[in-house]
Amino acid sequence: MISRFRLARWSATLAAAAVMAAPTNAQVVPAARGVTLEKVADFGHQVTGVTVAEDNRIFVNFPRWTEDSPVSVAELEDGAVRPFPNEEWNAWRNARKDELSPGEHWVCVQSVVADGKGNLWVLDPAAPAQATIVPGGPKLVRVSLASNTVLQNIRFPEDVALQGSYLNDVRFSPDGKWAYITDSGVRGAIVVVDLGTGEAKRLLDGDPSTQPKKGLVVKADGKPLRRPDGKGVEFAADGIALTPDGAWLYWQAIKGDTLYRIATSALVEEGWNGQDIAGKVETVGRNGVADGLLIDRAGKIMYVTSPEDDSVKVRNLNLPGTEPRTILRDARLRWPDTFSQGPDGSVYVTTSRIQDSAFFKPDAPIALPTSLWRLKMGN
Repeated sequence: MISRFRLARWSATLAAAAVMAAPTNAQVVPAARGVTLEKVADFGHQVTGVTVAEDNRIFVNFPRWTEDSPVSVAELEDGAVRPFPNEEWNAWRNARKDELSPGEHWVCVQSVVADGKGNLWVLDPAAPAQATIVPGGPKLVRVSLASNTVLQNIRFPEDVALQGSYLNDVRFSPDGKWAYITDSGVRGAIVVVDLGTGEAKRLLDGDPSTQPKKGLVVKADGKPLRRPDGKGVEFAADGIALTPDGAWLYWQAIKGDTLYRIATSALVEEGWNGQDIAGKVETVGRNGVADGLLIDRAGKIMYVTSPEDDSVKVRNLNLPGTEPRTILRDARLRWPDTFSQGPDGSVYVTTSRIQDSAFFKPDAPIALPTSLWRLKMGN
């Protein structure tokens, strides 16, 4: 069990470590007019997801990639992390995998999303080190923000969360009936979930739009990003975004440079019923290598993280065929990962520093310091 005192001390220690471990060659490229970058928090572990609820509560998650992180899902409170919804859900460890049920504990959480309806949803692909899935672990869990209690636990069967899959990020239809999930694993797909029944289906499974792009090499610091064995980045469908009216779903593979979309009606009315919807996928345009996607509440602008050059781009969705433009480039944004928009319009982004992790740098620390940032857009 982790006491509140130990958590506060842990957070303070990790924040100091993060500052010490930050890149020393940080350079700032002038941002677009009115855009500023502010640090919100430092962490001593590799963060991926972030979400800001309608009441301004901030939640983050730490996947078990190169270490057995002591906290998987946390709420930020005065700069400290508090296990969410409680310590018991965060008690799972690799060494205790035969003692604790993976279905009622966080195994390897990749994404957290507040739905604006009083809930925090937690997506757990349950694949520590992005390797073998822990049987019974893949799930999508709804937690009440009012009571911090679990209200719904959707467990994914093996024909949805295949071995080799990695459920990555999730978006929810405005009516609360459907969830859409990207699978960035060996075989990319869009997983559609009926939130009423808990049934889930893999759609566009193996479709070119959800797969890594052959021949594309993801770079970092101007060089191909490769593991010690020479293998490069192979993430399939990853970034995902939904228009505010719920009509269009967008996604992109990390090992890819092209943004795709499909009408959600094709997913839930045709694909859900077994019809072939590959022909309904539309190519939006080239984003370059990207990870996180976010559509603003007006539905006009898509924010895009660009991990190859530590930048954030925006795409005008009202101008089809145009290229995204860079609004901020800052070397402190080491692998900008996930976006969330706060109630005041500020955009939050995590930096997961994937290129600095032990996956690609064997001498990297097992616990990799990372950060959470806020972009303010002025007026």
